[in-house]
Amino acid sequence: MSDKVNLDNISIVLHQPRYPENIGAAARAILNMGTGRLAVVNPENFCLAKALKLATHAASDVVKQIKFYKDLKEALSSYSYVVGTTARLGGQRQVISSPSKMAEELVSISRKNSIAILFGPEDRGLSNEDIRQCHALVNIPTAKFSSLNLAQAVMIICYEIFIAGRKESNEFTPRLAGRHELEGMYDQLKDILVRISYINPDNPDYWMNKIRYFFTRLQLRAREVSIIRGICRQIDWYGKKSYNEGMRDSKKGKGQISC
Repeated sequence: MSDKVNLDNISIVLHQPRYPENIGAAARAILNMGTGRLAVVNPENFCLAKALKLATHAASDVVKQIKFYKDLKEALSSYSYVVGTTARLGGQRQVISSPSKMAEELVSISRKNSIAILFGPEDRGLSNEDIRQCHALVNIPTAKFSSLNLAQAVMIICYEIFIAGRKESNEFTPRLAGRHELEGMYDQLKDILVRISYINPDNPDYWMNKIRYFFTRLQLRAREVSIIRGICRQIDWYGKKSYNEGMRDSKKGKGQISC
């Protein structure tokens, strides 16, 4: 028997929104399309009354149940898959999907994984640092003017997920590693790769971005992340062991008297 998208496992995350009216309008879009929950990270000027006005009475419960976070890392820590939205292309923004294609991919992922759809501030969008937290990026194509109202963008993405969810699919995606598990792995990888001189310590994030893109395509499970971290620990142990043995041999050599 085929399954459909699990909308309860999909949340909309607004990072540093500037206007409470947009939060309210986004809540209404979420209710319209049946998406799970709404999370807000460090809003600039949140006002419950203004948000409720745009949400209307129907979506008032969505607004009242918003989960607020102080920083993005904390907000995304519990999710297994994060999709970032971006109007800018090129540079570090290489893993790009259209809303419809992204929505189709999320159908199978949503069955066993919690998913966050991340939107940036209205005036500047997600930063390069923000998108490093994402598994994939989605771009809403436009004719000439690429800037969309935040709530409009939320509605488009939620609509595409809703439409994709009405189609039956037999694909299956297992539970993926959570965001906090991946970030722990990336921190450990960066530390060990700097110390063995594989990446430049003056600009490690440049090289780590390439590694992040590589692992993002693989959609790692928790067990696989554990294996990679175990390899890092073994490299660290062996490096320290070799260093200490070398130091002991060096001291022994200095203590010998040559004829």
